[in-house]
Amino acid sequence: MELKFWYAIFATLLIINISVSIFLFKRDDLESFQKVSQIIFVWLIPIIGAIVTWRVNKSHDVSYKRNKELGGGASSLGTYDSAGSGGSDGGGGSD
Repeated sequence: MELKFWYAIFATLLIINISVSIFLFKRDDLESFQKVSQIIFVWLIPIIGAIVTWRVNKSHDVSYKRNKELGGGASSLGTYDSAGSGGSDGGGGSD
């Protein structure tokens, strides 16, 4: 029974470290040296290093607010509106 407990702990740590390593590897805003050093930190200090590194990098992400309105295309960008008239320029194609 005790051996299964340690296998579960080891598997959990392995999954967390692999997940955070992949998260760091995919980041475009870090240089190669930063990625490698942070991944080494994650693996040297297993659970604390993974959590700290993930939280620090996650706090640098830009949060996007989704428009809760259905349909409408990209009217906030002035490109299309829900009627398809072409946005802020009046649309219609008539001069």
